[in-house]
Amino acid sequence: MTVRPFLYRARPSTVVFGPGSIELVGEWVGRLCCRAALVLSTPQQEGQAAALAERLGSAAVGVFAGAAMHTPVAVTEEAVAAADRLGADCVVSLGGGSTTGLGKAIALRTDLPQIVVPTTYAGSEVTDILGQTEGGRKTTIRNEKVVPEVVIYDPDLTLGLPVGMSVTSGLNAMAHAAEGLYASDRNPVTSLMAMEGLRAMRDGLPRVVAAPRDVAARSDALYGAWLCGVVLGSVAMALHHKLCHTLGGSFDTPHAETHAILLPHTIHFNEQAVPDLLAPAAKLFGGSAGGGLWDFARSIGAPLALRDLGLSEADLDRAAEIATANPYENPRPIDRKAIRGLLQRAWDGARPED
Repeated sequence: MTVRPFLYRARPSTVVFGPGSIELVGEWVGRLCCRAALVLSTPQQEGQAAALAERLGSAAVGVFAGAAMHTPVAVTEEAVAAADRLGADCVVSLGGGSTTGLGKAIALRTDLPQIVVPTTYAGSEVTDILGQTEGGRKTTIRNEKVVPEVVIYDPDLTLGLPVGMSVTSGLNAMAHAAEGLYASDRNPVTSLMAMEGLRAMRDGLPRVVAAPRDVAARSDALYGAWLCGVVLGSVAMALHHKLCHTLGGSFDTPHAETHAILLPHTIHFNEQAVPDLLAPAAKLFGGSAGGGLWDFARSIGAPLALRDLGLSEADLDRAAEIATANPYENPRPIDRKAIRGLLQRAWDGARPED
């Protein structure tokens, strides 16, 4: 084995993992020397956020339940104003990627410390990445200011996550690990984390589907999500994430479902250029990496076709144009015709084939 030169940077975030760990949120607010937490959530999770704020007692100053997909700048500005009005000295983000994104966007503008309590498998809570949407375009930045100080993983909070959402959120996390395997700045540590994250998800998600309230299965999936998120925050993403950002930002497709559908196709596309780097994933899922991921996604009931998200075939032309106008670095050259073909297969819901 020959180890190529590499750079690995470990982020200083604190990770707390275990059933019942939501009870530790108040302790960590205090450890951050904060006394006035603003609890964030989506409208759908406002009840859970209110319960957490009540649990925090005098350490909470209120709830902002306006988080939305793709982190609209207008929503962030409203939340920043609420934090200022209430005198918040930190934010506690309870929920999935939308709420985590809002907390990060607030931190970018205010430097307020963040505690994140994930209830899905998004993985963005352990990264320096923030995607924001304004004027129909989603832009992504990397900035250490948005890295949460504390992440509290409580598998109990995922027991009620609907099976369909568990599946798509899990595949979203897996996309981070899969792209990490061929990232230009990959290193041995992130590659190990990527494969362990994929393994945990491969083993955990089918058990979650079979028994949604199985704490052990939920723990495995949440553990996998954490590892996949660390990979996302440590190395550069490529074609898959570019296409997902294009469809989400310009066509308002649901975030996790878009990742779930595109993942087999983008991995298959790049597998043609770097089969050696994706060989461990191919072995894990059987056959080719792209085909194996598609088979796995189908076996757990994941959505398979972009057309089911409301995209028209005409949208694919514009999506290919946007995605190739300013592409991310990718192991295989990107051109409009090839990407249009990839999107067509994903729109049809067809299994990736050579």
